[in-house]
Amino acid sequence: MPFSELVKNFEKMRSYMREFYVYGFRIREEFDSKSGRTYDNERRRLECVLGEYTSSARDSRGKNVYLSIDSRNGGRNPLYRLLRTASFTDRDITLHFLLMDMLDEKAPLTLSEILERLNSYTAVFSEPMIFDDSGVRKKLAEYEELGLIRSEKRGRVVRYFRSDNPDMSDHSDVLDLFSEIAPCGVLGSFMIDGRVRSVFEFKHHYISHALDSEILCGLLCAVSEKRSVTITVHSVKKNRTARWEVVPLKIFSSVQSGRQWLMAYSPVVHEIRSYRVDLITDVRIGEISPRFDELRETLTGMQQNMWGVACNKKARPQQVEFLIHIGENEEHIYRRLLREKRCGTVERIDKHTARFYAELVDSSEIRSWIRTFTGRLIQLDFKDRTAENLLRSDMKKMYEIYGIGGDENAVP
Repeated sequence: MPFSELVKNFEKMRSYMREFYVYGFRIREEFDSKSGRTYDNERRRLECVLGEYTSSARDSRGKNVYLSIDSRNGGRNPLYRLLRTASFTDRDITLHFLLMDMLDEKAPLTLSEILERLNSYTAVFSEPMIFDDSGVRKKLAEYEELGLIRSEKRGRVVRYFRSDNPDMSDHSDVLDLFSEIAPCGVLGSFMIDGRVRSVFEFKHHYISHALDSEILCGLLCAVSEKRSVTITVHSVKKNRTARWEVVPLKIFSSVQSGRQWLMAYSPVVHEIRSYRVDLITDVRIGEISPRFDELRETLTGMQQNMWGVACNKKARPQQVEFLIHIGENEEHIYRRLLREKRCGTVERIDKHTARFYAELVDSSEIRSWIRTFTGRLIQLDFKDRTAENLLRSDMKKMYEIYGIGGDENAVP
């Protein structure tokens, strides 16, 4: 089969992107799940689309090719290009452009008039195409649902015409920002389509979520319509997939890592669980869930005791408290506490001391955030002693690595 840079199965491209971009350390022989030829084809496909970001390195194991993208350089997400490489048939692309051309005229056309023009156009091709009533009718219905065309009915006659193209010139900056920071930002990327130069730069620019756009779109549609879904989830540790029927409720996006999570109710275990969106490989939308509003309200209530995505309703919230020292000219530390406290509370005790307090169903999730205040912690108190001891152990190891040591640096 000849090589083509177009992508027929985006999920396969998405899985290889995890290897090339997210991991980027395997050599050709270590891609054992597929043949070497498949690896070569996917590598060449990526080089066609993201050539300037392709790099390679050689070590004792051999040569590994990877994508090196500095998200701080440039305001545009280059991974959106992959979503513009979907394959198509000659028949599909011909029908698309002929329809868009003839429906751009002022006079609306009936289905019979469209069919007559289509077949007269294609009759002069070296290999004529014949379009049937059913196929064109379905394509018109699809385009009408997408908003590309409109129809009007007079009596029994339905006529079709092009929708007006909205003028986005006054909203280009808004779309530009939306395309880089919002879930399903690919919609904004397609709307501006590189027509304007980005005016934005990002300190933390999370771009890998672009690969999850198709999955996320299906999940958001289900949430909007209050429907259940069947999701296929890949387990990295077990290297296998599992299917779950769930009721999607919300999408959580991490401001620390850019990772996205689906919060959904699982009827099998009768509880709300979290699922990593980047590990969901397929979404099938099901029936309307009569319990959606009730479950959504339950999740909203649980969020007052959630630091991240752990949402064990049966777990009893446990307190987390620490005191932090604020030095001279360090008011930015206090402002950061206020900005990042999430479901916690911050109290200013005096000029140089602030207190953070929260009650969490899983206090282990907050450990990584607390570690960012190393050197300023005055006192630490977890109701969950296991989580507290893990945090103290982590900090002790860090002191040892940097040669700080000494009891004077220990957190009380």
